[in-house]
Amino acid sequence: MRIHFVWVGKTKDRHCAALVENYLRRTSRFAQFEVSELKDTAGTTDGRRAVELESAKLLAAVERDDFVILLDELGQTLSSPQLAELIAARQNDATKRLAFIIGGFAGVSKEVKGRAQLRLSLSRLTLTHEMARVLLTEQVYRAYTLLAGVPYHKF
Repeated sequence: MRIHFVWVGKTKDRHCAALVENYLRRTSRFAQFEVSELKDTAGTTDGRRAVELESAKLLAAVERDDFVILLDELGQTLSSPQLAELIAARQNDATKRLAFIIGGFAGVSKEVKGRAQLRLSLSRLTLTHEMARVLLTEQVYRAYTLLAGVPYHKF
């Protein structure tokens, strides 16, 4: 199973970008993945227009048979072992690709929310999109270490 990280905009903060790259590199030991950094609507102050444009790009980035997980502050919370179990269940069900979506500054459309099989909250706290990327990639890496029985602290 492949992992597809889909998010709007580039990770501009070099520290966050370095952490994301680090966790992606570590994850590559366990799974194939791809990252789609979609062009944001820079300069757009109209939130509705940004949602419309970015949501169309998000929907185009996922394939018909992807299992889509949308990061959403109102979504379900999972523990790290529960996320690992979810990934294992998707692998056992022969899911070809698991797509994690992080929307833009104004959120996502009803269509993107409807396309997601799971809406996942990383925290009840408000996070920047860049921090959400760091936490998501770290948790996916942690999930794979749990599934492989590899002690995380040894890395």
